[in-house]
Amino acid sequence: MRAYDIILKKRDGKELDTEEINFMISGFVRGNIPDYQISAFLMAVFFKGMTPEEMADLTMAMVHSGETVDLSEIPGIKVDKHSSGGVGDKTSLVLGPLVAAAGVTVAKMSGRGLGHTGGTLDKLESIPGFKISLTRREFIDQVKNIQIAIVGQTGNLVPADKKLYALRDVTATVDSIPLIASSIMSKKIAGGADAIVLDVKTGSGAFMKNLESSVELAQVMVEIGNIVGKKTVALISNMDQPLGYCVGNALEIKEVIEALKGKGPDDLMELCLTLGSYMLLLADKAKTLYEARRKLAQVLKTGEALNKFKQMIKFQGGNPEVVSNPELMPEAPFIGGFNSYKKGYIHFIDAQKIGICAMKLGAGRLKVEDKIDYSVGFELLKKVGDAVDINEPLIKIHARSSEDAKQAERDLAEAIVIKEEPVDKPILLYGTVTEEGYEAF
Repeated sequence: MRAYDIILKKRDGKELDTEEINFMISGFVRGNIPDYQISAFLMAVFFKGMTPEEMADLTMAMVHSGETVDLSEIPGIKVDKHSSGGVGDKTSLVLGPLVAAAGVTVAKMSGRGLGHTGGTLDKLESIPGFKISLTRREFIDQVKNIQIAIVGQTGNLVPADKKLYALRDVTATVDSIPLIASSIMSKKIAGGADAIVLDVKTGSGAFMKNLESSVELAQVMVEIGNIVGKKTVALISNMDQPLGYCVGNALEIKEVIEALKGKGPDDLMELCLTLGSYMLLLADKAKTLYEARRKLAQVLKTGEALNKFKQMIKFQGGNPEVVSNPELMPEAPFIGGFNSYKKGYIHFIDAQKIGICAMKLGAGRLKVEDKIDYSVGFELLKKVGDAVDINEPLIKIHARSSEDAKQAERDLAEAIVIKEEPVDKPILLYGTVTEEGYEAF
């Protein structure tokens, strides 16, 4: 078997078999197939696409390129949730404790933020003392003990994905649905979950900018999951404006605490209750979405969800007192503001531009090695559809200095569109993707 023949076969639009895909991926990881041949292979996939079976084979070849997490000693159905990334997306931090309090086992590996999207691990590390690195034994024991742990990925989990992404990034092959889907699903499957709920974002702050491509990506990932024996469901959600009101690590943790008290922003609460309901269904903890949602509402009301978050913080070395005293979180030394430049209604808040502004303040990173300032970020005081007066405060800026805040004000002016005529509040959830296909809400 030769890499040349496999590249030629895919270039001509023919379907590769399992052995050919395994040969390419394992050979690349071992260093037997050079970068230039894998680059050619990636470009052939970019232009010719892949069948569902090829994508499942590619996903599993990536899974088997390194370590996998065995969760079999943990009782019950383990359900993972994945978001395709966004701005102000603290969903995992609300969902994990929420569904764990309702009886679902959550053994989650998360990532860091890069570019305009925030990372779950960075948000957790804004909690004083919180450890995102646990040994495999500590991870398993914690989940058995309190039904939840959220940690960083191990160094040797899906090494093929890291190597392939580095090449995709410099060969203009990032925007390929087969390659995106196999990258995401390989990490979820290697993480050991029995079932997966996907939150596929669409809009200005998302990787997929329009509904059609978001649905296509969701359908492919659901198909891969089901082919390899993982019950998989996807929801399509709006990321044209930031989720919730807070953007920035410590600020988002404070919003998570409010959400777990049942007092979070409407969009964040609705998204978490909907995703959580599907997680309960896949874990066989409810027979209908209505029953699942009722159970989640109950653990919010009784305080069990908030207590579960507090337990996780304590088990992972963080200061659990932040739950009752959020002022123990890092706080920015300077607070400024961005005011409305006219009277009218907010028609658009560009999530990607808000995310980039937050990154420039220090809340995110442009390069992997960049350091994060956990205290900085934004509090949105208005959302799309809200009426505003001239000079009315729209965003509270948490910055390191007045100069940083002034620069953020200039940047934010390009992110918000105000018009005189009223506008409806945007749709939050577009629909679901299951084995049966896409169904709009």
